[in-house]
Amino acid sequence: MHKTKILSRWLILLIIAALLSYAGWYFTRKPPVEVEVATITRGTVEATVVNTRAGTVKACRRAKLAPAVGGQIIKLPVDEGDRVKQGDILLKLWNADLVAQHELAKQQWVTAKSRQREACIMADNAKRESIRTQQLVAQGFISSQRAEEADANAQARQANCAASAADVKRSQAQIEVTQANLDRTILYAPFAGIIAQVTGELGEYTMPSPPGIPTPPAIDLIDDSCLYVTAPMDEIDAPKIKIRQEARITLDALPGQTFAGAVRRIAPYVTEIEKQARTVDVEVNFTEGSNYALLVGYSADVEVIIDRHEQVLRIPTQAIRQQSKVLVLDQHDRIEERTIETGLANWAFTEIISGLKEGEQVLTSFDNEDIAAGVIVKPRTNQS
Repeated sequence: MHKTKILSRWLILLIIAALLSYAGWYFTRKPPVEVEVATITRGTVEATVVNTRAGTVKACRRAKLAPAVGGQIIKLPVDEGDRVKQGDILLKLWNADLVAQHELAKQQWVTAKSRQREACIMADNAKRESIRTQQLVAQGFISSQRAEEADANAQARQANCAASAADVKRSQAQIEVTQANLDRTILYAPFAGIIAQVTGELGEYTMPSPPGIPTPPAIDLIDDSCLYVTAPMDEIDAPKIKIRQEARITLDALPGQTFAGAVRRIAPYVTEIEKQARTVDVEVNFTEGSNYALLVGYSADVEVIIDRHEQVLRIPTQAIRQQSKVLVLDQHDRIEERTIETGLANWAFTEIISGLKEGEQVLTSFDNEDIAAGVIVKPRTNQS
């Protein structure tokens, strides 16, 4: 009986000591490491390529215009920012002498036309007279010599009529020459657009650029109804890009906005700006229309979609560690390391072929050195 009491006391003491030890461990233990996790879901994964340097928004048509001849500006009806229609006058040079020459040419044409009419009337009359003379000769009323003279006169009059017609054509050509000279002093809009730049003022002298000597254009006209982006792609990525492939365009000036596009041209040569930076220029059209206010010259980035897989298992690309390994949480929030097989991938998401199931959670942050297989952690869903 005495021994039983002693054993009971020892047992109580051991239980108390165990409880005290557990309490000490419980209140002094480290809390579970908090980690960011992402739930494996189904979605779209795309393989894409992006430009190596900033691209540029350009207009499908842009003309740097200057008159074909030099002269003094006497008319400048447009300002920078004005919208013009095709055929509108943009600039006019002093051309009073050419206008006078043009008027003289028109008057000469009128005179030549009148002379032609007179000559041809006389030729018709001479021809009829020759016919009557031939009839009188046949009847024996006059000599054959008179008939020959009448026929020669008719032929001469007909030649004069033909020469007058040639004079009319020459006068018409002279009018066209003087009109062409006049047109060279007037600058017309070759297409509808917006005036980007005007170089020169009323009364100033302007002239076209001599060969090999670039000078500022008198008028810089942009057709901003059609825009595209040109961007340099790495030479390694260029063979993957094809005409009409879908693309996304982003602009530094419009953060948060993405524009749909399509590849319209791939340069047939490699640009060597630096020996370590060889690129191929790719042009991408905007496919959403042009109902947004974009400025020619905006910097832009292009992401060309090479391939796309819909409704596949995917995880954030940042969750994949070296040698295609990921850290997965079990039902007790314990870390488990797995090796996975991947498919398409980009900077955001990677397709999972095998190794993971829908609904499982993978770690996306590894900055804590205590994170390892077998460790219990506290998950925090990654909202990005």
